[in-house]
Amino acid sequence: MKPSIWELETFYRNRDVIIIGAGFTGLWSAISIKEKFPEQSILVVERSFVPMGASTRNAGFACFGSLTEIIADVEKMGWPKTLDLIRMRFEGLQKIQTYFKAEEIDFENCGGFEILNDEMPLQRIEEINEKLKTITGLEKTFFLSPEKIAQFGLKSAGYLVENPCEGSLHSGKLIQKLLERCQKLGIEFLFGTEILEISEDENLVKIITENFQIQSEKLVTATNAFATDLISNIDLFPVRGQILLTEPIENLKLKGTFHYDEGFIYFRNLGNRILLGGARNQDFETEKTISLETTEFLQNYLAQFLKEVILPDQEFKISSQWSGIMAMGTEKSPIVEKISDRQIAAVRLSGMGVALAPKIGEMVAEMI
Repeated sequence: MKPSIWELETFYRNRDVIIIGAGFTGLWSAISIKEKFPEQSILVVERSFVPMGASTRNAGFACFGSLTEIIADVEKMGWPKTLDLIRMRFEGLQKIQTYFKAEEIDFENCGGFEILNDEMPLQRIEEINEKLKTITGLEKTFFLSPEKIAQFGLKSAGYLVENPCEGSLHSGKLIQKLLERCQKLGIEFLFGTEILEISEDENLVKIITENFQIQSEKLVTATNAFATDLISNIDLFPVRGQILLTEPIENLKLKGTFHYDEGFIYFRNLGNRILLGGARNQDFETEKTISLETTEFLQNYLAQFLKEVILPDQEFKISSQWSGIMAMGTEKSPIVEKISDRQIAAVRLSGMGVALAPKIGEMVAEMI
């Protein structure tokens, strides 16, 4: 179907900047560029009819990170890269709170907790706290809260480590508010539009779809786990995060965001329901996928964890199950770099996109 002259001169006209992907990274990048360069025309192109991938299909964590996760990152990446990553998350969460009122996005500064059954990580808690002082401004970013194990009704929890820097939010409402912000700034969108090819020469970069082409000065790929469709030889692979949600539970004691097993399992209260996800380390190979299906094996595993650890001796029913697709790589740090004279990649959020994207958007604007 060939476009009309009216479409070519409006919806499909050339822009200064095209951003591929309308998830957290794409939207924060669009906002940051427009705030820095108000005269620039910006078009965000999204393959789906609503942003998908991970941005609207996650667990709604305003994620700072857990003690064992940080220890694992230090052992793999070293302190400088780990601290850079933590700082980005911390500052990203602060930025979200300055842009939007808590009630607009159901933000709760509820604190984060990690269940431990091994005291080994606790031997490094003072070292971690000392390193994080310059970021959080707290003497103790992580501390033990043994009294809350019973308070939350948890079972099979030897230790409970608390940190006050984490919170929860409504991912869908945050996306909606970001879209509203974009529209007020004059940023334009094409939803339900799949890009088949990108071409670039010394004068411009062009997106090619089945029905039309649009040229721009700069192009940002912010499709995270799906970036390999558009960028070759990039260090990332897609992984699925499966989630389940219970029906309302009478007298639910649990409140906050929780981590277990180096963050591979995560859960929180959603009002008086439990939202539980993760456990991909129980089936790494199957969960390396872009399929949004759920699997019986992992859903059963999560349900058993719910029964044994979170809601022992309590009846519950599961109301819904879904999954999202994240991007991982050989390293946990995000990829935010120029991949050519006119193209920038902003991908590989490692399941921390809610917190990282506000700062990645700023980095992209600097590169533009």
